[in-house]
Amino acid sequence: MENNKHAEQMIKIAILISADAEWNVITNIHKKCEVLESPLGQYFQPSLNLNGTSQPIIYYHGGWGKISAAATTQYVIQRWNPRLIINIGTCGGFTNKVNKFDIILVKKTVVYDICERAGNNDEHINHYTTEFDHSWLTNTPLNDLRKGIIVSADQDLDGKAIPNLIQKYDAIAADWESGAIAYVCRKSRTKCLILRGVSDIVDETGSEIYKNNDTYIQSTEIVMQKLVNLLPDFLFASFDN
Repeated sequence: MENNKHAEQMIKIAILISADAEWNVITNIHKKCEVLESPLGQYFQPSLNLNGTSQPIIYYHGGWGKISAAATTQYVIQRWNPRLIINIGTCGGFTNKVNKFDIILVKKTVVYDICERAGNNDEHINHYTTEFDHSWLTNTPLNDLRKGIIVSADQDLDGKAIPNLIQKYDAIAADWESGAIAYVCRKSRTKCLILRGVSDIVDETGSEIYKNNDTYIQSTEIVMQKLVNLLPDFLFASFDN
């Protein structure tokens, strides 16, 4: 059984990081924090200084793909019972819908790779669709963010599917994990916020990062640094609500 000596504190905010490259950037930024192990992923616990009071938060490596994202989200909720889960990470933006390095405040998630051949496929996709209430962000500057819908699947985005994803879901970007994280938070009645930065633009020919991992790593570093710079405004807002 896991040693829980580091888990006595009630965590008010948990920040989930999905992909390995994203996690590497975060741990490099927080070099002074001790990285701990859990059965499902690494984590560390810095403190947020708010009006002279130290507030415990946690960064957790949730892993890539819907399975890891769902499992680790539920694990974090059951172990630490946070009042808010924030997921930050990268996404592939749709050509002519967003620009590279835009930060998207996700207003809805759709899991689009469900394929029900014996019944109503739209009904099954709707089951896993989650909409967000951002009314609590009243004092947070949102003008520089893109608000939009992200679609999730356990696959890199096929550029030829983009026209249908735009027409059917009004989506502007795609990733692997947002849909699973949002669904688990909704079912657990845990407030959730998802911020994704556009690491690359995808069109019908593909993306510059496909088969070019160095470019992906470089873009991820830029996106994650931008997200880390934005986080304080959202963290402070969450403690006001």
